[in-house]
Amino acid sequence: MQRLVLDAVKPDAMIIARAAELLRSGGLVAFPTETVYGLGANALDARAVDRIYAAKGRPSFNPLIVHIANVDQVLRVARKWTDRAELLARAFWPGPLTLVLPKRDVVPDEVTAGLGTVAVRIPSHVVAHDLLVMADIPVAAPSANKSTMLSPTTGAHVEKSLGDAVDLILDAGPTPVGIESTVLDLTKPLPILLRPGSITRDQIEAIVGPIELGSEAIEGAARPSPGMMERHYSPRATLVLTHDVSGTLADDRLAGKRAGALVRTASVSHGVVERMPTDPAGYAARLYSALHALDDAGCDVIVVERLPDTPEWLGIRDRLERAAK
Repeated sequence: MQRLVLDAVKPDAMIIARAAELLRSGGLVAFPTETVYGLGANALDARAVDRIYAAKGRPSFNPLIVHIANVDQVLRVARKWTDRAELLARAFWPGPLTLVLPKRDVVPDEVTAGLGTVAVRIPSHVVAHDLLVMADIPVAAPSANKSTMLSPTTGAHVEKSLGDAVDLILDAGPTPVGIESTVLDLTKPLPILLRPGSITRDQIEAIVGPIELGSEAIEGAARPSPGMMERHYSPRATLVLTHDVSGTLADDRLAGKRAGALVRTASVSHGVVERMPTDPAGYAARLYSALHALDDAGCDVIVVERLPDTPEWLGIRDRLERAAK
């Protein structure tokens, strides 16, 4: 494994070319997107995709997102592109929106958990864009971490989680969005929101009209989207969600345990404290790095101040609720 540092605005073309060649030859490359770091492999190479699952310890029923460089490449992996998809692409691509579409037979079942659909997006991060252009292949890339564990927002997070399972890490510093993409299924008469993210339901409905919220998948069944595992995005420490951070930290059941706290507005007098931004975008950008920091500080328990029950916080609440399972 090698970790190479790049400029996030003007990445070194020689390093990008090396990473692109690795992808074309069946290698695994971790790279930054605007959301989190992805663990990339050639999406049309089943053996390369199998390496993703092995590196992450990911169950085969959990599909992968395919990343492409531009809209013209959608039909390499999807067999249908509708007016609704075009409207959403114009509004949100490149960016943190994934669209679930009918797949072409060329896409291996390993990518799609054997389903007849494929999840596709165009990332906006310069490093991801340049890599996809240079490689000129669709790239399957889940988050670059062990399955169900904390997502990585820095190259160091990737190295800590996956180590030598990755051939190359492209390290361009922290990712700006900080939580995974919104996922929308367009294969049904009414679009279905499978995973909330920084692009909200209201923003999507402003473009295509009403959408539905997806239901939880049956245990062991193939998921239509990543991010639908009951337990996901979890730190090593036990995560506790509460409206009363100080009271929870003082609970006798935490006696003898090293406690950390993730707080937005609460006043906390003890424990290892990570104070979070009060706005959803700022909070999302800091979330995983703050949880990584508390894990690294040796916390046994992380007490998290509950967030507002409003639409703009839905994606972050989803991550925290799954992490606390």
